[in-house]
Amino acid sequence: MVQESATAPARSARVAYLNARLLCPESGLDAPGALLTEGGRIADLGPQLFNEGVPEGIATVDCAGACLAPGLVDMRVQLREPGQEHKETIASASRAAAAGGITSMVALPNTDPPVDDVAGVEFVARRAREEKLVKVYTYAALTRRLEGQEITEIGLLHEYGARGFTDGVKPLADAQVLRRALSYATAFDTVILQLPQEPALSGGMMNGGELATRLGLSGIPPLAEVMLLERDLRLVEMTGGRYHASLISTAEAVEAIRRAKAKGLAVTCDTAPHYFTLNENAVGDYRSFAKVMPPLRSESDREAVAAAVADGTIDAICSDHAPQDQDAKRLPFAHAEWGMAGLETLLPLSLALVHQGRLSLLDLLRRLTATPAGILQGHAALTPGAPADLVLFDPERPWVIDPDRFLSKSKNAPYDRHPVQGQVLRSVVDGRSIFTA
Repeated sequence: MVQESATAPARSARVAYLNARLLCPESGLDAPGALLTEGGRIADLGPQLFNEGVPEGIATVDCAGACLAPGLVDMRVQLREPGQEHKETIASASRAAAAGGITSMVALPNTDPPVDDVAGVEFVARRAREEKLVKVYTYAALTRRLEGQEITEIGLLHEYGARGFTDGVKPLADAQVLRRALSYATAFDTVILQLPQEPALSGGMMNGGELATRLGLSGIPPLAEVMLLERDLRLVEMTGGRYHASLISTAEAVEAIRRAKAKGLAVTCDTAPHYFTLNENAVGDYRSFAKVMPPLRSESDREAVAAAVADGTIDAICSDHAPQDQDAKRLPFAHAEWGMAGLETLLPLSLALVHQGRLSLLDLLRRLTATPAGILQGHAALTPGAPADLVLFDPERPWVIDPDRFLSKSKNAPYDRHPVQGQVLRSVVDGRSIFTA
């Protein structure tokens, strides 16, 4: 049980986190010790810190052996604000993220209106400052109005804080437009993100195959992913641009990424927990809460994705948080909206890979912190002088997911009564505790 001293931690105060298991993927640190924050930054840390006692005037938090690590960096979130605030807002998503140990998140630009100009980027930044919870960044649209025809002002938007450029849930089908974008983005060393799904083959409702045929649902073949991905990788090779493939879900796409990395291309990729936790059988009897894009794939694809996360072919894990309200999900499968809520389950579902012995805790945290931060030219580490963005969690504590208790406005997740291990105890942003279990 985490215990806090009578002196409440504040941003300007000095706070000592004692009896913690310190974990920093960037430095390789995994050791018992303490950490001191001051003025919103990490002042000091280490196994020997406070061995002779905590000086007077410093608030203390007894971590009781729990893990203290950099806060999670979630690089794919849909916030729905502006335009669909009944599904989610920056405020509600920030509360959910804090409960999930996420201290920084990056929003997709597919809002209404889309984030395709400086005003949109500044709106997200302003709303995040007003809420004073987690750090919220945004991508900018790759093309104006997300229409896939004319690229946006990449240089200007990058200058104003856009962390990358993507058309969000819309794959960019025009090879010439993507070629120009990759070439232009190299001048600013920014990244182009793409959801690799060939649009002409992606009009179905679930993974293409025997189960879709049996359920009478139109299928999206796994080939749709690798087809567009391989085209994009050729354009990366041609232009030298930085490219990030979002939500890898198939074994063939994993192999394509491996080949690209072996060539030395500037290619990274991510996936979400549902692609290594669930397979197409989760659709079951037309369960619309399991309707996601790309769709849940076969068991062999699920296993390939899990293995690729473990060996580092897949660089990062994101939540792919896509909140939907009840009216949008409780419909016949073909008419239900895509997506599931994921902020509050990102860490425990990912920790299953550690509990299964696939990779170490430090390696998993790297895919949730340092690597996604690095892809977006940020930083997530336990080092003196770094922002005190922290997560304190117990990797072993068992609990059962209950979507009705999510802090997100939306409860659309197919994990009702799903047992997990790993619970967030505290989230800290710039030295302020923004969530305590």
